[in-house]
Amino acid sequence: MLPRKSLNWVLAFLLISPMCFSVPVSQNNYYWSAKKRHMREKVRQMFYHAYENYLAYAFPHDELKPLTKSFTDSLSELGNLKLEHLPQDYNGSALTLIESLSSLVILGNNTEFERAVLWLSENLKFDVDARINLFECNIRVLGGLVSAHMLAIDSANRLLQGSYQNQLLILAEDLGRRFLPAFDTPTGLPYAWINLKYGVMENETTETSTSGCGSLILEMGALSRLTGNPIYESAALRALRKLWSMRSSINLLGTTLDVITGQWIEYSSGIGAGVDSFYEYLFKAYILFGKEDLWKMFHSAYLAVQKYFRYGPWYHEADMRTGKATYWQLTSLQAFWPGLQVLVGDIAAANSSHREFVYIWKKFGVLPERYLLDHQSLHPTEKYYPLRPELAESTFYLYHATKDPWYLQVGESIVSSLNSHTKVEGGFASIRDVTTMQLEDHQHSFFLAETCKYLYLLFDDSFLVDRNYIFTTEGHPLPVLSSWHERLPEAYIPTNWTFLKSEKPTRRASAMTLQVCPATLNSRHGSQLVESACHIPDARINHKCFSDEECGVDSTSCRRRSCSMAGFCGLWLM
Repeated sequence: MLPRKSLNWVLAFLLISPMCFSVPVSQNNYYWSAKKRHMREKVRQMFYHAYENYLAYAFPHDELKPLTKSFTDSLSELGNLKLEHLPQDYNGSALTLIESLSSLVILGNNTEFERAVLWLSENLKFDVDARINLFECNIRVLGGLVSAHMLAIDSANRLLQGSYQNQLLILAEDLGRRFLPAFDTPTGLPYAWINLKYGVMENETTETSTSGCGSLILEMGALSRLTGNPIYESAALRALRKLWSMRSSINLLGTTLDVITGQWIEYSSGIGAGVDSFYEYLFKAYILFGKEDLWKMFHSAYLAVQKYFRYGPWYHEADMRTGKATYWQLTSLQAFWPGLQVLVGDIAAANSSHREFVYIWKKFGVLPERYLLDHQSLHPTEKYYPLRPELAESTFYLYHATKDPWYLQVGESIVSSLNSHTKVEGGFASIRDVTTMQLEDHQHSFFLAETCKYLYLLFDDSFLVDRNYIFTTEGHPLPVLSSWHERLPEAYIPTNWTFLKSEKPTRRASAMTLQVCPATLNSRHGSQLVESACHIPDARINHKCFSDEECGVDSTSCRRRSCSMAGFCGLWLM
């Protein structure tokens, strides 16, 4: 029996088969310790180069334009590709400062964190005539405020001694209240756009994305738990459950839909743009709130992804109704998937797809927005790289799950590329075309919230020692608290990154604790057969088959099953 104080993905590595990884155990520990210290300082310098230039040339506006050393009030532009209904009197919400709060804490700069919190407390106002994207404002602004509030009140952090009176939470609730009119639809699915001052605008578009209405539960749920007002979590949860009810018979969801009619608009789907964080939030919300139905949703959704989207180490897109492939393309947003797989415990699959993203990164120097797998070429118009964090994020998760120094080398390569290709005198600039490395005058706030943060944590995880956090899709840490759970998921009872101690469990380990994929893991827990998260059932209930394609992935070892000469699926190749 496994100790109940465990993270399933940490345990997954401890028991993983040598076939899955070849960790160079002979590496000199001193060398890697020195290397990590050196790289940590390089990332620290990157963060402050971006942050200080933002303060010098853009603050209190939203984001920095590093080439011209100016600013953009971009909160009302995020997701607004046609730049419609832009406000005339909006002068920014210090978006990059809000996004930087948790990063400052992780880097240990308590003085700057306190200064930033006090400025926001006195100056930030949301009563502005600005039409904003609900999803973007939720993950960036609401998530940034809620996370920073929880860091500020955590006595272990020793922040804001005596000077903090929940100002960030007050701001967060003010913003959360302004979100609520978006949910006033026949379906409960929220509008993609909301005016912070006037609510839903007349003739507002009713089209939204799966991510847009299915990735609100972490931030709004946390807001409800902190304020004691269930309305925010209820709105987000109702939308999430409605969205799940719209899945196809094969448990796939489309990309865009209508919030009034509840009808799908775009049936092609994948794990990239428009859908990505939906999967992430199902699983992380289960960890954070312990709602069993969220785990069941995620488990079904994950199996469908593995069955219909996965092609070797790649994930293509498919029609939600039939599962037939539609677009064979890699998008940079998909690079978050290996990190999520680490949390699930499917580490072998995470390693496989992560290495393909690394290959594309090294091929171009950075990760292009879209790469056509069937043509092995760049998308003709989406050749840009806007300083996205997803590859760094997955590299961070995989290193801390495996301790394989190869991931440190990947992180070093990412840091070198960013400094070589995107660093300019005024900050860090996005890349307009990865074939020419032509720059674009934009430093996105997520560069400080995520890219620098995950790279720093890759080389220095001291912030996470003896603490238990999940990170939102924008990289904002939220602590896992037993008081927030209807029933605490046993797989996430805190030890966080620390290894297991031999202690007798006081209750039976749950199936989720053991939902991991290494073939060396004992397949039985007592008399109970444990089903892994990466399990794919055989095509027929009686396990008969005519080809390997009709066989699934074994429920306990995560090994691919094959069709025998007698016409039955099984693990014949041992």
